[in-house]
Amino acid sequence: MHNGACVAAVVPAYREELMIGRVIETMPDYVDHIVIVDDCSPDDTSGAVERLADPRVTLIRHAVNQGVGGAIITGHRAALDLGSDVNVIMAGDAQMDPEYLPELLDKVTDDGYGFAKANRFYSPESFVGMPGYRVFGNIVLSFMTKLASGYWNLFDPQNGYTAIRSEVVRRLPLDRIAKRYSFENDLLTHLNILQVPAVDVPIPAVYGDEVSSIKLRRVIPELLHRLTVGFWSRIWYRYVLWSFSPIALLLFLGLALFVFGIAVSIWLVFQIAASVIATAATVMLAALPLMLGTQMLISALQLDIQATPSVPTYPPFEGGPPPKEIRASRAL
Repeated sequence: MHNGACVAAVVPAYREELMIGRVIETMPDYVDHIVIVDDCSPDDTSGAVERLADPRVTLIRHAVNQGVGGAIITGHRAALDLGSDVNVIMAGDAQMDPEYLPELLDKVTDDGYGFAKANRFYSPESFVGMPGYRVFGNIVLSFMTKLASGYWNLFDPQNGYTAIRSEVVRRLPLDRIAKRYSFENDLLTHLNILQVPAVDVPIPAVYGDEVSSIKLRRVIPELLHRLTVGFWSRIWYRYVLWSFSPIALLLFLGLALFVFGIAVSIWLVFQIAASVIATAATVMLAALPLMLGTQMLISALQLDIQATPSVPTYPPFEGGPPPKEIRASRAL
């Protein structure tokens, strides 16, 4: 247990016969359950787990490959059945250093957050050892995920080193979350819809000799689709269905004016190309909607940033240390 919470480590594994043993052997003693999900590996990943015979391990093998997200969802459900209070995700390739696990767990067991994730981009030295294409990809994806998910306080969304309260997992529509590479991005969108307070924790990554099996030509379209659907789903649930917010009004009206202004501008360009003299009124018909629409979209963005669920709201677990505010007052 950690701070009075029963901790389960969910480990999605695919072709990790060589590394899965290190993950289990280095798992801290305060982790009560280790749920290994072998995602239909063609190698002997399951055999490597069984040979260690760790009593904390629960081994699940998928008959059909479901992707990393599908493996994590299966692991979450198994951890809930085992009675966990907090689930942490640990990669099967030993890239996630368990030395930093207490810092991640403290955020959800003690500090009042429902979800905490690692962030590799916290200092200039954070980029050392990370392939250049991953750095660029994570920067672009981070901005796109901020926009889609509404968690403007988070960065490095593809980092799967996370901790989440079991009560939050129970509220999530697990069947509707993406099961493959876009799992982390889609998860953030669903967490924001539920207004779960989330936080980043600076944790360096470990890069070994593993070879990524990600095919970008398949991943990029999937990510773009998920982020687009996630953005509009979040807007619909948070700002329209549950409470018609000024954010929705500014967004929809701003988009309408912006699109109208663009359409008139294109028409105006063709008119000028055909030697038709544009009047001041015609120019204003294009410029005014563009300016107003842009201002409304910026205002909607500003309000959305302010609405980020970043304030901790959950009480600490019984048996754990008191909240930071109480500890600080006692120190005085």
